[in-house]
Amino acid sequence: MRIDIATLFPEICEAYLSESIIGRARAKGIFEVNCHNIRDYTLDKHRRVDDTPYSEQKGMLMQAEPIYRCFKAVTEGIKPHVIYVSPQGKPFDQQKAKELSKLDSIFVLCGHYEGVDNRIIEEIVDEEISIGDFVLTGGELPALCLVDAVVRMLDGVLSSPDNYKDESHFSGLLEYPQYTRPEVWHNKRVPEILLSGHHANIDKWRHEQSLIATYEKRPDLIDFENLSDIDRKFLNNYIKVKCEI
Repeated sequence: MRIDIATLFPEICEAYLSESIIGRARAKGIFEVNCHNIRDYTLDKHRRVDDTPYSEQKGMLMQAEPIYRCFKAVTEGIKPHVIYVSPQGKPFDQQKAKELSKLDSIFVLCGHYEGVDNRIIEEIVDEEISIGDFVLTGGELPALCLVDAVVRMLDGVLSSPDNYKDESHFSGLLEYPQYTRPEVWHNKRVPEILLSGHHANIDKWRHEQSLIATYEKRPDLIDFENLSDIDRKFLNNYIKVKCEI
């Protein structure tokens, strides 16, 4: 997979993408990511890429031409899926990350100031994506969130697909609680089932804990109609007991 990020602050993106699991996978060539400074493509002698919006008295807006020149230069010979990270976009989730991980090439545009001239969105962008209903000063953090979520599902990035298949949201449920040594900490014990060595019982406990965690923290994610009979019965019993307490 190839990923191109167009930004005013490539050093921010480079710093994150060169570290930890993502950085090691990048160094191994599992995926390619290039961070491009949009200022390098302006024709302005002062390297300006912004101007005041028409009919507005506040803020600055990124111009279409430098972004377009950047896009054309770095995507010559390829046809990437173009994403503009924006609070106006569709909410980003695990399903979208899975979809994007199957693509060969992605171009991510990071806005700044008051955003970008809408004509560049009309000209090159395939979809707008938001990481939440809030506004940041720039698109770099959303772009990095998107890239991290996508590339960690590529073969070879994590030691095993199980490392993300059991995680929150992958299956539609939140992840079960996890524990590590010591066995007792602040008088709190690791659940006995995890020490039993009985893998079938442990798997059953983990699934039930995922159901409970999702119901307690994100009930909006649970579709009771599509739950299995076993899961529906378990959760209804849990809710009944909780209401009686």
